[in-house]
Amino acid sequence: MAKGDDAVRRKKNKAQRKKLNRKSDSSTVSARVASIIAAKKRRKAGKRRICQGMCFSLPTPDDPFNERLDKKDISRREPQKPKPSKLDRKVSAKRKDSVATKGSVLGHNVALKDEQKKSVTLINNMGKSRHIDSGKMEIQQDGKKVGLHGNQEQACKSSDFPSKYLILCLKAIEDTLYPDGTYNGEEEKRLFVNPWGIEFWKCYSAGKDILETSGSSSDFEQIAWIASTAADVISRREKEGYLFTGPFLLFIVPSKEKALKVRSLCKPLKAQGIHTVSLHPGASIDHQINGLQSCEPEFLVSTPERLLELVSLKAIDISGVSMLVIDGMESASGGCYLDTVKSVRQSISGKPHTLVFFNSFNNAYVPAVQSLLTGLVYRLSLNDSVASQSAGIIQSIYVCSSKEERTMKGIQALDNAYSNQIIAQHLKVLYVVGKDNNIQKLVSAVKFKGYSISISSYLNSMESGNSLDCGGRMRSTVSIIGSENISCTDLGEYGVVIIPDFVLSIDDYLQILTRMARHTVNGVLHSFLTKDDSQHAGPLIEILEQCGQEVAEELRNL
Repeated sequence: MAKGDDAVRRKKNKAQRKKLNRKSDSSTVSARVASIIAAKKRRKAGKRRICQGMCFSLPTPDDPFNERLDKKDISRREPQKPKPSKLDRKVSAKRKDSVATKGSVLGHNVALKDEQKKSVTLINNMGKSRHIDSGKMEIQQDGKKVGLHGNQEQACKSSDFPSKYLILCLKAIEDTLYPDGTYNGEEEKRLFVNPWGIEFWKCYSAGKDILETSGSSSDFEQIAWIASTAADVISRREKEGYLFTGPFLLFIVPSKEKALKVRSLCKPLKAQGIHTVSLHPGASIDHQINGLQSCEPEFLVSTPERLLELVSLKAIDISGVSMLVIDGMESASGGCYLDTVKSVRQSISGKPHTLVFFNSFNNAYVPAVQSLLTGLVYRLSLNDSVASQSAGIIQSIYVCSSKEERTMKGIQALDNAYSNQIIAQHLKVLYVVGKDNNIQKLVSAVKFKGYSISISSYLNSMESGNSLDCGGRMRSTVSIIGSENISCTDLGEYGVVIIPDFVLSIDDYLQILTRMARHTVNGVLHSFLTKDDSQHAGPLIEILEQCGQEVAEELRNL
């Protein structure tokens, strides 16, 4: 007799229940496996045995059974309260003293997350506002854009190696430039192992302005590293809760062709959310204004003339730029180009990271570079030539008629160094003398002007028995070393070096020139010659011409 459908279904369900019971039954496994299964179930359920949650404190003679130890209620877990970060504490402290509206990080327009604020106003490049409901708000202080940190040296908190995101950006640019694998596996040519790029990333992470003195304009490897580093900073800031409402990177170029080249190299980063806009005289200004209204670029590549024109029309706001790159110091327009670049820099509030490509060793461009880089700088160059290593250092060579005139002019150079000081940090001056000189006479002349003296141990041993009192009217400290101590002295911290009597060899002169003033663009090297030093005139003229500096007629006659 055939069975009904209900009977067949009940039999099948019964078989499935037996099968499930056999799988879940811990008696079918060993005791060790059963204990592991039970512990796993308790762990998932958030429960612990008393022995698992107890404190393993040793008993004491006063409490041999640990009865004084309070038993914790392990069945209830208290949620951990999130600890506020350092950034949150800084922001909360500033909110008490300032109005929380529009603001910036390191001079850049940003918006900070706040869970209590559901409506926020973003200001675009045209100055128009739009409301969004993203739980974020902007910060403003006295109607001006200000930075949360107030110092560009805190701009890039990173590890000892570039981030994976930065390498990803480099790979995107590399794949676009070489879609067919032109590198052929040659690792030394890959972008992420480019020596200039790694040095640039380290300098940028240190928070200092950079003076690039290789002697050429930016190439595609350098542009790729600059764009990838800026994109990495934007990505990390957005993860921390900031919104950038204006250009982060401003790349100043001298021509339309250079602007198109930079934009083409930055274009692969569009897939990462980084938009690049180029502004140059080759396009109509109305077209560029409409483009800026419809797009809020993170990177802005422009010639200085067209940029100033758009700024005057209030089509773009560059006051919150965080990273400034200036290329084309040798532009054919010469002084007009440099004056326009200075005007662009004045339109930027705050102190952005600045990178200047000093691709012309002409001494006429030094004042412009000094006006752009006013603080501590890092010299970046993979070129070991004398002109590259001494770029921006003014060599002043004087021809004197007597030793007394040399000493007097040396003191005048010392006074001029401190009276004309335009850099913010303390200026250090170094005297380099020969071992046959009368050190006591030089010290007396320097002390008479009110300077304190710091003399190397070698010279102190030579002047043993003579009192080198450094008291009196101390204005600034002047260091004095012998020519034998040049190689073991850190010359990079001295902005002004004075050689009162040229008894050095040309090799010592080159060593001083290429190692001094490593952290400033206001370096000056003073040298004083007499008719007895005529054998050094020829090599010195050659060095001056190689560095693009003027040669005095007196030196040529010598």
